[in-house]
Amino acid sequence: MKQVFVIAVACLLSLGVRAQQAAGDALAMEAFKKEKEKSDKDITDAKAAAKASTWMDRAKTYQNIASQGQMKIDSAAATVAFDAFKKVVELDKDKKGGPGKLAKEAEEALKAPLMATAFMQQGVAKFQAKNYADAMKSMSIAGDINPKDTLAPLYTAIAAQQIKDNATAKTQLEKYITSGGKDATIYGSLAMLYRADNEIDKALVALDKGIALAPTNKDLANEKINIMLSTNRMDEAISGMKQMVEKDPNNVQNLVNLSIVYNNIANKSSEEIRKLEGDSKKGGNTAKQVADAKSIIDAYNGEIARLQASIKKSPKPELKRQLTEVQKRLSDQKTELAKLEAEAKEAAAKAGAAADGAKRLAELKQSQQENKSQEKLYLEKALAIDPNNYDANFNMAVFLFNEAVEMKRGVDRMDMAEYNKNGKELDGKVCGKFKQSLPYFTKAKSIKDEADVNENLTNLQNILKQYEEKKIVCIEPGK
Repeated sequence: MKQVFVIAVACLLSLGVRAQQAAGDALAMEAFKKEKEKSDKDITDAKAAAKASTWMDRAKTYQNIASQGQMKIDSAAATVAFDAFKKVVELDKDKKGGPGKLAKEAEEALKAPLMATAFMQQGVAKFQAKNYADAMKSMSIAGDINPKDTLAPLYTAIAAQQIKDNATAKTQLEKYITSGGKDATIYGSLAMLYRADNEIDKALVALDKGIALAPTNKDLANEKINIMLSTNRMDEAISGMKQMVEKDPNNVQNLVNLSIVYNNIANKSSEEIRKLEGDSKKGGNTAKQVADAKSIIDAYNGEIARLQASIKKSPKPELKRQLTEVQKRLSDQKTELAKLEAEAKEAAAKAGAAADGAKRLAELKQSQQENKSQEKLYLEKALAIDPNNYDANFNMAVFLFNEAVEMKRGVDRMDMAEYNKNGKELDGKVCGKFKQSLPYFTKAKSIKDEADVNENLTNLQNILKQYEEKKIVCIEPGK
């Protein structure tokens, strides 16, 4: 969502270029210079400077210089024109002390679109010169003159961001919205500014407005989910999404988003589950625990490499969020490994602590399973409505694939005696679960041939090939 500022800056720069090209020939510039020199000379004459007409000529001269983008003649031309018009209002009075004819004309000029254009062009020139503070001031005035304009507040916000003036940036983006701005990505940019300043409620309000404007915008929906999850508003996230589903039960995107919420909640408990599982085994086969911890670290490193490659190709917010989460898990797992190695020779935990841990582990596993069931339920509902939805197919494929990974982790924990007894049959079920994800990855690829789905599909095909080479028969659920 931050991309909007890059795009807008490009537009801002091109605005100035077009104006300069339109009035950039030498003859026009020379004429402007002569008019400017005459005006500068006139106001040094006391008699002429006392006349409203002198200041009106000066105002129009400088306004033309600014509105035509001739900032090389005077980089503050719009400001000079603005002050000159105000001088006309000050000097031109009728017999009753009210505004005269020129004063009325000047008052109208101060509120006219041409004056706003002059300040916009002045702001563009300041921006191009990297004088962002003055650019912000000039374009803000342009917005005040023409409050219905959406470009002025947008560009003012861009200039404000260049000098890290988030307060002004937020105010101006709010003004863009109230002026009728329809670019939904701007609402996302505003939400990110609020989030950066920990104004979470305002961020969510901005996102809701953007989503109402563009209901199919996945970036806005994902950002809302991320904010709710990162601020531990799980119940609120679920309640809000369910209300949306009830209001529009055939909206596939809402169903997919709700499944994502449940996925995130289920994943949050995975770390504690693994820790408790490790604790429950202390005093047992510690060497295997260390080996398993190292295996998990290898898996996390592989996942980080895959996500970094995906982000390099397509820097999606959801991929960045996943990378941050996996990097956190890797850090925690390394800490856990160091702890396991240090405690390799220690005895088992106290019986009471083990019992409490076992109870907590059981509760977490049950809760996680319930959340996973809800995730799958809403993905199934989405696919029932639209079998050709890319996100629903891809997410269902990932869901089944991850279930297979968890099953495989259980097989890997077995010692040789356990494996000889039940391992081969369980390996067949693991293979079957992997195979169950294949049609969803394949369908997703047929809908949208993206790098993400291609990488996952290739990985899955390699896994299934390994089972085939080991002559393990895949046992699919229900078969």
